[in-house]
This record gives sequence, C-alpha cells and structure tokens, in this order.
Amino acid sequence: MRRRNKLILVLSLLGVSLIASLFLASAFGAVSISLPDILRMALNKVAVFDFPSTWRAAEETIIFQIRLPRVIGGALVGMALATAGVLFQGLLRNPMADPYIIGTSAGAALGATIAMLLPINLAFLGFGLVPVAAFCGALATVFLVYNLARVGGKTPIISMLLAGVVVSSLMAAIMALLISISDRLQLNLHSVYSFLLGHISVTGWEQIAVIAPLVIGGIIVARFFAFHLNALSLGEEGAAYLGVEVERDKILILALGSLLTAAAVSISGLVGFVGLVVPHAMRLSFGPDHRFLLPASALGGGAFVIIADLLARTLMAPIEIPVGIITAIIGAPFFLYLLRRTRKEYAF
Repeated sequence: MRRRNKLILVLSLLGVSLIASLFLASAFGAVSISLPDILRMALNKVAVFDFPSTWRAAEETIIFQIRLPRVIGGALVGMALATAGVLFQGLLRNPMADPYIIGTSAGAALGATIAMLLPINLAFLGFGLVPVAAFCGALATVFLVYNLARVGGKTPIISMLLAGVVVSSLMAAIMALLISISDRLQLNLHSVYSFLLGHISVTGWEQIAVIAPLVIGGIIVARFFAFHLNALSLGEEGAAYLGVEVERDKILILALGSLLTAAAVSISGLVGFVGLVVPHAMRLSFGPDHRFLLPASALGGGAFVIIADLLARTLMAPIEIPVGIITAIIGAPFFLYLLRRTRKEYAF
C-alpha cells in the first residue's frame, strides 16, 4: 500500500510538471509574456474569473492563436511517442524498441517526401498534404511489415523486427533516390530535413482538435493493456498460460502503438529518442509494472517534448533548432545518468 501511495504521489507530481511546463513554454518566445498574465488570460477564457486586462490584445492573440496550440501540440507528441514506446517495448520484449522500430518512421518519411514532390496544394481540417501523407505512410508501412512477418496465422517477434529493418532500409533508399533525381525536392531540401529532424508544426486549433482525441483516446485504451503487457514479459507461452490471447493482443497493441506514432508524426515529423528514453527513465524510476509505467511515460513524455521545443525555439533565436536534436542531446545523457545512478541490474 505504501508503494502504491508513493507511485500515485509521483504520478501527481508528473501531472503538475506537465501543466507547469505548458505555462512556462507559453511565456517565452520572440515576445515574453508574464506567467501571471497568462494565468489570468486563461481564467478569463474559461469564464472562471473576469480579471481586468493588464496586457495588450496582441499578447492574447500570440498566446491563444500561435503559442498555446504549438505547446499543446508538443505535449501531445511527447505523450503519444512515450506511450507508443512502452507499448512496443512490452510487445517486442526488446529494451531497444522505440515507436519507429518496425518502419513507422521510414513510411512516414517516404509519404512526406512523395507529398512534397507532388505539385498539389490541399488542406483538410488544418492539415496540408505532407502531414496526411506521413500519417498514411506510417500506418501503411506497419500494415505491410505485419503481413510480411505473419506465417501460418502467427507473427513471430523476430520476423517482425527483421521485416521492419528490411522495409525501413528499402523505403529510405527510395526516399534518397527521389531526392537525388527530383529538382523540386532539392529546392525543398530544407523542408525534407525539417521533417526528418523533427519540428512541431501546429498552426492552429483545428489540428489539435483532430490529433488530441486520437492521442488521449489511445493513451486511455493503452492503460487497459497493462495486464497483457505485464504477462507478455514472461514470454508468449507464459502469457498464454495466464489467459492472454497472444496473437490477438499482438495485433491490437501493434495497431494502437502505430496509430499513436502516426498521429505524432503528422504534426512533428520524426522526433527521435522520446519513445526510447522516456519509457526507460520511467522504468528505472518506477519499475516494470505497466499499470504505472504507461501513465508515467505519457506525462513525462509530454513535459519532455514541451521543454525540448521551448529550448529549440529560444536557445539560438531567431534560428530554430530542430526539436529532435534537442531531445537527443538532453535525453541521452539524462538516461545514462539515471542508469549509472541506480547502480543496479536493469529490470525489463
């Protein structure tokens, strides 16, 4: 009971950290706005209070039309990638697994590259052709990998990993070929690299209205697979002995993790390291029980990407660093620090 209370307390602190990072990231940018003003603006917006306006109208526009959608988008990206990382690590029983391990990133990158190649300018619910193509490419690649690995009604984990590596390499080669032979892509090379290195590209609330239900709903559904993931850590035979329908759950967990990853990729490109480092950091802190690991990773991942995106916007302003570079620079040393600090054998 004491351990459970401690874990609930830590989850509460992670939630507070996520909210605090939202306000902090909203305050800083090309125009700095005080945290008390942001809080009063927010309370006025939800009709809780009616504070007198001590800020300019332009500042309110910056917060609610530009900065806050991007910050919330970053939170959703971090929550989705961290949760997907937990799902894939538990499913594949591989501590090196991340949301991109079975070709999601390669499919998204190829889809985005093809969209940039086409002379078409479409918009749907606030999304251009590139994010839609990335979303579809990510899901289509996972579907292809799963079917290539499926043999006799079963999907061996090793076969799925190998198929993911091969398909990823093939799609990366096709993408490189398209960039090499297309003048249009070479002129848009900055956009290609921006997608590959990660960039939170949320421009309005329409995108949040589409992505938020997918991510939040996916995280809620993932929590119902906690027992199944705990059972799978014993191996497929052990999980089956505990009553888990292994092949059915493989499909459901794979589909859920892929959907979360595709949703994140559609508004951020390929933000690396989040789905690898955050689940490991939380596992080192809380242990391998997925009942706590899933919500802790979601909260920690959201706060992590918000802070990383804040640093990407402000460290070398007005130049914006790709957020994927920041997540790697922060994430790798922090993970190594946690690994050394624990001074114990890694439990997976």
